[in-house]
Amino acid sequence: MTGRTDVREVVFAVYDDMQLLDLAGPLDVFDAAAKITGGRYRMRTASLGGAPVVCSSGVRLGVDADLAALDGPLHTLVVVGGWGSTSTAATPGLAACVAGLAGRAQRVASVCTGAFVLAQAGLLDGRRATTHWAFCADLAAAHPRVDVRPDAIYVRDGPVVTAAGVSSGIDLALALIEDDHGADLARTIGRWLVVFLRRPGGQSQFSAWTRAVPVGDPALRRVVEHIAARPDADLSVPALARHAALSERHFARRFTREVGTSPGRYVERTRVRAARALLESGSAGVDAVARRCGFGSAETMRRAFLREIGVPPGSYRDRFRATGTTADR
Repeated sequence: MTGRTDVREVVFAVYDDMQLLDLAGPLDVFDAAAKITGGRYRMRTASLGGAPVVCSSGVRLGVDADLAALDGPLHTLVVVGGWGSTSTAATPGLAACVAGLAGRAQRVASVCTGAFVLAQAGLLDGRRATTHWAFCADLAAAHPRVDVRPDAIYVRDGPVVTAAGVSSGIDLALALIEDDHGADLARTIGRWLVVFLRRPGGQSQFSAWTRAVPVGDPALRRVVEHIAARPDADLSVPALARHAALSERHFARRFTREVGTSPGRYVERTRVRAARALLESGSAGVDAVARRCGFGSAETMRRAFLREIGVPPGSYRDRFRATGTTADR
């Protein structure tokens, strides 16, 4: 142990099948901060029993400490995530150990599905939180007392901070450094790591809303298939009700109950999904994409993109379009 009294102890809770970047990203942020501040942070990795862990990629990592044997106060406890929504929560004893350590920590954080450990430990009850976009629904279903925010890159609620998936651990760590030492240091580290201090948009821009909705009702299944096949068609409630051979009022009620969202919202999401595919892979202009996907105008599509994924179509294309070229050498 160092004799300095201004050193912040940062402990990363790790386990088998964890995602390496969930640890490496925030760890490198704190390491940069430690170097710049002359050693104001001390980082350690800890597992149950102090045993080495094997990451989901097969990389084997030694650790610094036994998570259950840590003593003294902690400044920051970070629980990393893994590929599956249940991998972290299924590690025997992990949540109980984290719950005990949280009482001695000034703040507790999670990256990706590490939020499931915090939730299982009771640390997210009544709080806002997030996790990887693919597991937000699972977190909300398994822990109904948690106010899950699916679009957030990270969420701070009191002394608990949760980050979205994988690389968002870097965003989280930069935010924690900013809390401790101000924006200038966080910005300096962000520039060194070639990342945004504050990432534009939320994680919805990275999500893949492509899973077919399981619809048991044959009439509504025909409607869902029609929407997917013809996003440029007349998909108003009256038109869709005619397609289902139902009255408008009855159709809207049944659709919302069966699909889980209103017809209008479902149509908008489907059109945004179709537009995203064209923006990622094609060269058509935004106006043309808007017409092909049933928006009618680029402005209508822009508003839909902002509602659904938090960024306008042009910015989305700039970030995700396949260029077909190689990087400069």
